[in-house]
Amino acid sequence: MSLHPSLQSYADAWTHSIDAITELVQPLVEGEWNRRTPCPGWSVRDLVSHVIGLDCEMLGDPRPIHTLPRDLYHVTNEHQRYMEMQVDVRRHHTAPEMTSELEYTIIRRNRQLRNENRQPDTKVRAPLGTEVTLEHAMRNRAFDVWVHEQDLRAALGRPGNLDSPGAHITRDVLLSALPKVVAKDAGAPPNSAVVFDIHGPIEFLRTVRVDADGHGSIDGAPSLGPTATLALDWETFVRLACGRVHADAVSDRIKTEGDPELTAAILRNFAVTP
Repeated sequence: MSLHPSLQSYADAWTHSIDAITELVQPLVEGEWNRRTPCPGWSVRDLVSHVIGLDCEMLGDPRPIHTLPRDLYHVTNEHQRYMEMQVDVRRHHTAPEMTSELEYTIIRRNRQLRNENRQPDTKVRAPLGTEVTLEHAMRNRAFDVWVHEQDLRAALGRPGNLDSPGAHITRDVLLSALPKVVAKDAGAPPNSAVVFDIHGPIEFLRTVRVDADGHGSIDGAPSLGPTATLALDWETFVRLACGRVHADAVSDRIKTEGDPELTAAILRNFAVTP
């Protein structure tokens, strides 16, 4: 395989999650494709359409020329409008059409990954006309596909894979966003520390430290006398950070200590995905 070693974990995680998605949707009857998912306004069909569409973009396929309806209440900004295009264009596709396009897209993406010899820092097209490195794009695909696998599992009542390769990449993606959540969005005071104690299939303890200038950083060292501590299970952490649920709906699964105003502000601003 010609894939650069630093990209291998992302390719493996994508493969694991996309295979799981295929297994989840293959036996569904027509009506089950219309089930609601935790993504606002999206059914199972819509979510699979999104996965197909973004992998087609990774393949370099042109985006569909399509006019969105005006009455999509869940589409409120340019990012959502961009993402909705690949979804709405498939909204009337049948179950066989969906599974066959998913299967064909996966075959093409596997071939692309087998032949991928570009360097991790190669610039590639990203949503909304931006450019990112190949490494960033593949990391985002691994993250996105695992999160949507979990959305499908929630919609279909088929929990699982909370500690799969994609889960570990998701952990790293979400942890990298925590300093901004604590320092900027929640406005933690200078020289403060907030501890996140996560238990379950994936466990970790991380401290977000805010320096004298109000800048946040994260490390694995415990803090003596933190300003605030939040303890919660891995699944709840993911659902909050990915904007699938509000903190008040899962308050029984969150234990907080320390400054109540700061913990409330952190939980209000926990969602880091657009």
